[in-house]
Amino acid sequence: MKDETWRRHANPWSVWTRFAAVPVFILSVWSRAWFGWWCLVPLALVIGWLVVNPGAFPPVDRPTSWSSRGIYGERMWLKDRKSLPHELKQVLRLLAVTGGAGFALLVWGLVALQPWPTIFGATLIVFGQLWRIDRYTRLYDARLDNTVAQ
Repeated sequence: MKDETWRRHANPWSVWTRFAAVPVFILSVWSRAWFGWWCLVPLALVIGWLVVNPGAFPPVDRPTSWSSRGIYGERMWLKDRKSLPHELKQVLRLLAVTGGAGFALLVWGLVALQPWPTIFGATLIVFGQLWRIDRYTRLYDARLDNTVAQ
């Protein structure tokens, strides 16, 4: 993404409406049991929203909220992965594995229309994303303070 898009994506409305899209996405896919192919209409709307979302809100130039600092921290991470503390890299790897497992469970649950893997998978994905944002927030704050991120 371009710098302007990152600043817009750092808007808390962008972050939280992306999280709000998760249950809507799940419901859209699940609705194939009730609406058949018409489920593609709400699914397309959700996917379209996720595509335009990062640029849909006013930019944040000075991040003060937890989510804004997290997005700025994610940008720092993408620009300079090599200089990150080893502990942060380990946590981010663990969260990637957790997110992958959540995604696999979510897909299984949606294909089979089974509630427990769907809910558990979505929970793992959201939990992992929130934890990642928290790690990125700490990275951002640490870099501002010129300290080592925990």
